[in-house]
Amino acid sequence: MALSRSARLGAVATAAASFFVIAASSAPTPGAPGIGDPYFPNLGNGGFDARHYTLDVAYNPDTDRLDGRTTLTARATQNLSAFDLDLQKLEVTGVEVNGRRAQFTRDGDELRVTPRGFLREGHDFQVTVTYGGVPEPLNGPIVFGSDYGWMKTPDGVFVACEPNAASTWFPSSDHPDDKATYDIRIKAPKGLTGVSNGRLVSTYDKGDSTYTHWRESKPMATYLATATIGKFDVKTGKTPAGIPIYVAIDPVLANSNNVDVYAVTAAATDYWQQVFGPYPFEETGAIVDDMPQAGFSLEVQSKPAYSAVRNETTIVHELAHQWFGDSVSVERWKDIWLNEGFATYAQWLWAEHQGTRSAHDSFLAAYNSRPADNAFWQVTVADPQRDTMFASAVYQRGAMTLQALRERIGDQAFFKLLPAWTRLHRYGNANTAEFIQLAQKISGQDLTDLFQKWIHTTGKPAL
Repeated sequence: MALSRSARLGAVATAAASFFVIAASSAPTPGAPGIGDPYFPNLGNGGFDARHYTLDVAYNPDTDRLDGRTTLTARATQNLSAFDLDLQKLEVTGVEVNGRRAQFTRDGDELRVTPRGFLREGHDFQVTVTYGGVPEPLNGPIVFGSDYGWMKTPDGVFVACEPNAASTWFPSSDHPDDKATYDIRIKAPKGLTGVSNGRLVSTYDKGDSTYTHWRESKPMATYLATATIGKFDVKTGKTPAGIPIYVAIDPVLANSNNVDVYAVTAAATDYWQQVFGPYPFEETGAIVDDMPQAGFSLEVQSKPAYSAVRNETTIVHELAHQWFGDSVSVERWKDIWLNEGFATYAQWLWAEHQGTRSAHDSFLAAYNSRPADNAFWQVTVADPQRDTMFASAVYQRGAMTLQALRERIGDQAFFKLLPAWTRLHRYGNANTAEFIQLAQKISGQDLTDLFQKWIHTTGKPAL
């Protein structure tokens, strides 16, 4: 078919106009390999905003092999020619973007994906990664010297990933500043239970396997995702205030420690609603596994994970994190005191609520227990550095800061501040400067000196 002269001229004009439209918009470029956190420069990824993860994982405890298929729905924040995902060590066998095969390369823990055509800014896209292998836990000084991440147990796996181990078991934008909703489907040998975040959508047996499907409908940081698998005794119900509760306990631990995990979880969830504002998620609960090698517990979103039956104060600490850390997440890891200082202070509030010790006395006990030359006082709480981000000062001095603030501005302003903070940043991210600003706004006071003294400088503050 031949075009007439007028049609040819029209086509040339259209092509020229199209050229100028493309030239006026930014040319497609690769997304940054990291989100810009100085503690973990390559964690998270630039160029897109994660929206939803669909995780399909199959785990064989006999071989410790994981086979996975992750589909991430994301929105491009620039015209993207390529983008990165975080994935540690597992072998990738295929990548698709919007249903079409895409090229990919590996550079350390970065998976670089190049789609066939560029991804337009402001538009959603889907990337599906098929992968497998034997996940390896991380270790080192960060988490008290303990292993963390994907940890094999006698009957399955215990999955607790703060701060940077989610990418040991699924490809992701592995930073809390890029939260998303989740569907998590777990295939495990029949007789084992897969426990994850949010509400249980379905569970069924097929052949020699058990399939469970969990849905977390509220935005969640990657490190809070879990796929813990094992033999569990499960108890479900509702708290007295009506919040659904799901507690899974390894039967090996059934009679240890004389702590009623279900009862404490229900009571603490309801009490924190009164102090911190409405519970932010669809379900509360606990995962209690027999994992002595993991010397910690983690505030897994909607149901904290405990590596043994922990005491009541640990349970109330992890449940306070549902507000401080899970719903309101740190913008950068240096802000971690906004999680740990607040959850530690919640332990002091719980003792006050129980009538066993006032928060003021808990403050004095922590303050007086360490002399001025103790290394505890040499950590800058508002920027504790990567390898000491979970130093005891972040917890204890962070909690002391909140008690000092309470005594400065008074109970009325202080207990107005806490639910205002969780409401203002619900399901989002926040930083230390924003907390100080809100505290000053609610109290009507200039609090610069207080926060400078308690979290921005080292040394034992004078009382």
